[in-house]
Amino acid sequence: MTNGSVKKVVSDRGFGFITADDGKDYFFHRDGLDRSIDFDKLVGGEHVTFEVEAGPKGPRAIKVQAA
Repeated sequence: MTNGSVKKVVSDRGFGFITADDGKDYFFHRDGLDRSIDFDKLVGGEHVTFEVEAGPKGPRAIKVQAA
């Protein structure tokens, strides 16, 4: 698992970006969130853990959970 924090949320489009502790940014989609996280309440700055997988446009965060 990788640690990071939510950088930006585009709520009307259902996605956002997470900045990992190593400084890399990862795309995430609301479908990649654990049930413990309510996408509609994300505003940015929340600490999370996640896994990284190869997506069609590059690496993306999946299995995103509250840290």
